[in-house]
Amino acid sequence: MPRPTTATTSTGARRVGRRAFGAAALGLAATLALSACGSNGSSSDGAAKVVKEASNSPYQGTVLTKQFEKPDLVLDDTSGQPFDLRKQTDGHTTLLFFGYTSCPDVCPTTMGDIGVAMASLPAEERKKIDVVFVSTDPERDTPKVLRTWLDSMGKDFIGLTGDLNKVKAAAKTLGVMVEDPIVNKDGSVTSSHGAQVLAFLPSDNRAHLLYLSNSSIDTYKHDLPLLAKGVPA
Repeated sequence: MPRPTTATTSTGARRVGRRAFGAAALGLAATLALSACGSNGSSSDGAAKVVKEASNSPYQGTVLTKQFEKPDLVLDDTSGQPFDLRKQTDGHTTLLFFGYTSCPDVCPTTMGDIGVAMASLPAEERKKIDVVFVSTDPERDTPKVLRTWLDSMGKDFIGLTGDLNKVKAAAKTLGVMVEDPIVNKDGSVTSSHGAQVLAFLPSDNRAHLLYLSNSSIDTYKHDLPLLAKGVPA
């Protein structure tokens, strides 16, 4: 399945690679892109306006000049137990992604790429990174459904599901939009959500890096060892 590309939007947003985001580009509530994961496999992916500053970061991911605090979010994990995102990932590098299991393209591609990259790490480095997938379609993404889906990509991946209003509020604090799922006439579901992976460093539990949906496996393979060590961005 072809990887979605970053589209130019009506607001004049441009493709971004390894560039630092300006603070003005990272205002909350709708600055970052939505990916409409529909039943027909189509998706749209855009990006916020960026300041074209050269980045001296050792990372290939996009360096954020505004570091977002890890959300204060408690949902159910795939065993049906409450999971406090902030407390239970404290001290670990955390990759956070919002999506849903019936998404035909962006979500499985993104999580699959991370899974491949994670599998290439030594076991000790893998233990230092928490990969967290938060469902944007909790009505259908039960803990069991979420666990089965995640196991095909990473058996250690953390899946969270629960109150959609909590999910939307948490995503908004990161500048990531999540919309209510839409049930189509054929019974399929479309959930529009931000298609970015945010990387939080253990030093301050803040997001320092962002990966767009077209980030390659090689990008993750390059950056994950640095993330595991907590190398500053």
